[in-house]
Amino acid sequence: MDVLWDVVPGTSDGVTVREVADALDGRELAYTTVMTVLDRLAGKGMVQREREGRAWRYRPAASREAHIAQLMLDALDLGGSRDAALVRFARSVTGTEAEVLRAALGSEAGLTGPGATGGDKGGADALTDRVGGPAGRRPAGEAAER
Repeated sequence: MDVLWDVVPGTSDGVTVREVADALDGRELAYTTVMTVLDRLAGKGMVQREREGRAWRYRPAASREAHIAQLMLDALDLGGSRDAALVRFARSVTGTEAEVLRAALGSEAGLTGPGATGGDKGGADALTDRVGGPAGRRPAGEAAER
């Protein structure tokens, strides 16, 4: 997945198995191994593929950030108290990370202005500047009820 996230820009048509294998140069992986892994990732919905002649072009189904967010949500579902896990997580973040979380929560609640982030910009604008994307947008694949 790292190769796809690093090599394939969001506007790209994707990469072929050969291009992925070449990007993994030095790992001594057989072409068929790379092809099998990409096929399995497509089967799991983690990558999208499109036929190009006799080859397939692969691209990530979601951004790295959306994938990580989904992993975090899945971890919260593993059991125990979601609230306790969230509190423990919130207490473990740095000051800057806490500001990003406040901005995201303020944006989600419709709050804007300096009070939402502690800065000069409104919550949505400040969050967009920090993470490089539209604020308040749910990661791909995230359930609407979350």
